[in-house]
Amino acid sequence: VQLQASGGGLVQAGASLRLSCAASGRTSSRYAMGWFRQAPEKEREFVAAIAGWGGGSTLQADSVKGRFTISRDNAKNTLYLQMNSLKPEDTAIYSCALALDGLESRAARRYNYWGQGTQVTVSS
Repeated sequence: VQLQASGGGLVQAGASLRLSCAASGRTSSRYAMGWFRQAPEKEREFVAAIAGWGGGSTLQADSVKGRFTISRDNAKNTLYLQMNSLKPEDTAIYSCALALDGLESRAARRYNYWGQGTQVTVSS
């Protein structure tokens, strides 16, 4: 499985961005997927996740609830992260990940495959 994230950029506070993560290889709608981010000199942190198996249940970090929405298009093998009302503290490299067990999770160790990240920079 290969994952490729895209859609990052430099925006002003309050703006929106939509990140995409294209999956290729032995992909399946039964796999869970998630977004994580890492800011400079900080630990990687969970952002959002969506379950596999067609369930569609989601998790979000408290810091992004009400602003970020995770979704997936199984026909296109693509994961999305719609980010609204962006804040400077959202600045980070955002990476997508895939979990073979199909269960959405906040724990990075539960994910088996990772894509390279895309930079999101929010200016004040």
